[in-house]
Amino acid sequence: MEYTPPPAPASPLTIAALAEAFATLPDPRRAQGRRFPLAALLTLAVAAILANHLSVLAIAEWGKAQSDPVQRAFGFTRGVMPHQSTLQRLFARLDASALAAAFAAAVSAASAPPTDAPHGIAIDGKAHRGRLAGQSPVACPIHMLSAVCHTTGAVLAQMPVQPAGDKPAAELATAPALVAALDWRGRVFTGDALYCQRDLCAQIVGAGGDYLMVVKVNQPALHRDLATLFAHRADPALRAATLPAWDMRDATQADRGHGRDEQRTLVASTELNAYLDWPHLAQVLTVERVWREGGVTKQGVRYAVTSLPPAIADARRLLALVRGHWQIENGVHYVKDETLGEDRSQVRTGQGPNVLAILRDTALTLLRQSGCRTVAARLRHHCRYPTDLFTLLGISP
Repeated sequence: MEYTPPPAPASPLTIAALAEAFATLPDPRRAQGRRFPLAALLTLAVAAILANHLSVLAIAEWGKAQSDPVQRAFGFTRGVMPHQSTLQRLFARLDASALAAAFAAAVSAASAPPTDAPHGIAIDGKAHRGRLAGQSPVACPIHMLSAVCHTTGAVLAQMPVQPAGDKPAAELATAPALVAALDWRGRVFTGDALYCQRDLCAQIVGAGGDYLMVVKVNQPALHRDLATLFAHRADPALRAATLPAWDMRDATQADRGHGRDEQRTLVASTELNAYLDWPHLAQVLTVERVWREGGVTKQGVRYAVTSLPPAIADARRLLALVRGHWQIENGVHYVKDETLGEDRSQVRTGQGPNVLAILRDTALTLLRQSGCRTVAARLRHHCRYPTDLFTLLGISP
């Protein structure tokens, strides 16, 4: 029996709000012979992606197949629609950084105000693998830095990564600008060990937010201190010694999936707050993982630091934030690659790959903010029932 998902409610981020934001962009085209409004071309592309038409050619064909009222709703009032070449040239020349800023402003205006409980924002970089074949060996393999809400899976902001020699240098050079583009009140930056940098942590707290950063050997002294503190948990002699009671609070979570049973135990402590010279440090923590896969038991340990005090984030809340960080991989990067075809895209000219990546993020955010979780099924549904797509976009052609 075929499953047909119910119509999704309109997203808080409507197509009208996007069109208004896109209209502020600098238009790279010559005024002479300019037939189509810039905002109409970009909103058409977002709508076509939501209807499961993913390539530039498919976007143009989908737009041409729409009725006159639908075309007028997108801003095309002359009875003609753009060809593939028109869209291709525009995407190659459009300022991707300005487009990302306009998108972030529109999402921020449509987002709900922060609640009392801080919620996580995961930041990570992503490569467009279809572009790698056309790049020089010294080019940066990371092309876009994104900020994703743990709770909804919506992309809140993104920024093209400018080449800076290698991956770490390029990402770290872009991260402060992405952080500055977001309102951090009531939010927690979660990042992998690459982003565990003093200046970045200080910037986040200075903007009214908090951080939770994984610590690895790129911060050798910090990593050594955390490993030493938590070593007593595995040392019976230290546990049996007559020592003052240490602050050690834990939470455990068990999962079963992907062919394995896994148990995570997070232990948080404030014992190093006065010892470590780290900006706005409030707790240190370790996550001990034990899982069984293929009949073999495996173990892993990670360490992290956070500016969240115990009164705001206990061990259970910290464990939820650590787990929520993977939303950016499973709910955004994987979906863009496998469902929206980002890695298979053959657009490699100029700013085209970055512009299309931002438009995919826009489409994905519209779906996530409407409560959608099965993106592939929703795209197929919109292809069969375009009226539900127009409802999602907040238009009535």
